[in-house]
Amino acid sequence: MPLVFRRVLRHTPAVHSPSRIRAHYSQSASGGHAVCLPPGSLRHMRRFAMIAREKTRKMDRIEHHDGSPSRKQLFLRACRCEPVERVPVWMMRQAGRYIPEYRALRQKHGFLDCCKTPDLAAEISLQPFRVLDVDAVILFSDILILAEAMGVPIEIADAGPIIKQTLRTEPQIEALKPFDPESETAFTMAAIRRLVRELGSDVPVLGFAAAPWTLACYLIEGRNEPGFPAANAMRTAEPAMLRCLLDKIARATALYLRAQIAAGAAAVQLFDTWAGDLALAEYREFALPPTQRIIQELAAASGTPVILFTKSSNHLLDAVAESGATVLSVDARADLADLRRRFGASIALQGNVDPNILLGPEPAIRDAAQQAIAKTGGVGHILNLGHGVLPQTPVAHARAFVEAGQSAPLRAAVPARSV
Repeated sequence: MPLVFRRVLRHTPAVHSPSRIRAHYSQSASGGHAVCLPPGSLRHMRRFAMIAREKTRKMDRIEHHDGSPSRKQLFLRACRCEPVERVPVWMMRQAGRYIPEYRALRQKHGFLDCCKTPDLAAEISLQPFRVLDVDAVILFSDILILAEAMGVPIEIADAGPIIKQTLRTEPQIEALKPFDPESETAFTMAAIRRLVRELGSDVPVLGFAAAPWTLACYLIEGRNEPGFPAANAMRTAEPAMLRCLLDKIARATALYLRAQIAAGAAAVQLFDTWAGDLALAEYREFALPPTQRIIQELAAASGTPVILFTKSSNHLLDAVAESGATVLSVDARADLADLRRRFGASIALQGNVDPNILLGPEPAIRDAAQQAIAKTGGVGHILNLGHGVLPQTPVAHARAFVEAGQSAPLRAAVPARSV
């Protein structure tokens, strides 16, 4: 077996895999950035992509001894709108403060220490799998890890992220550095590899990053400020500067997610939490193009499913569907039945039970989960919440949600897309 193929099977990057190729940026005449790769790298990247796609197809065919599909197989089928025996279920922020084991661990370790210590990140990621029996394990990390790798110091306080060195001038944006994900974010890749070794071929490991607009909001604003006025001021007063920032973020995010995929992530999610603050024309002009660039690069490199989450975005969803994402993850305001009619089998859906429902009685939780699945027929649907699980959620209620989704009856095939 060729050396590069053996390395892929072990989830360790080959010397010329995308995660090992440093991207050296140089100013182009148009003011953009060109990626210069070492001689022969493109050939190796194409070979790596071919091997990764074949490996994904082989792993997707793995079944249990009784003939039932593995959780990973189930998840990937749902991403592709293929028939499934049941819907896969996981929850955004499923690793967190509502789990007693997490709170006990956080008494000893800071948040960023947990993100940057592979053993701790892997342990926290596995807690909801052990406690709730979810169908996918998402890496415990933070969307601002990428910002730090690009040279922006970050802090994570109880009230949220803090960036003291905000980016509001052209020199500050130009100073953002290219980076090697296997070096500056080696801890992230190590944590993913640990999860893959622990879970084996049965359970999908999910990587993630922020979409460019959402990360730009934090970099410009410095914190979670309602409406992100500084970011929107740059959008209206300095649109070219904002586009430069979004372009840099998109390039860095593509490298970061490709490294996560090379480390073993079966799918990745882009969080565009603040896209809903934009009007449709603004979204199409600023947020959509860099997101499309990331997804196109990931598709060309590996074909790994990409989930795109947006919040308060009903007015944007037709445009969001043009991103190229494999799965649209929507909040509780969206009507899954309407989206299924509009998009047919062209795109899978994720969501979208209101997290507040998990604070209520268990019968209501089970009913909400089953109603969400009934709206899609369970095909091309990953059951999730409309946003992250709330810290005050009882573990038993989270478990009731997962169990209700996994046991919900399915009805029909995906309808054709409406025209």
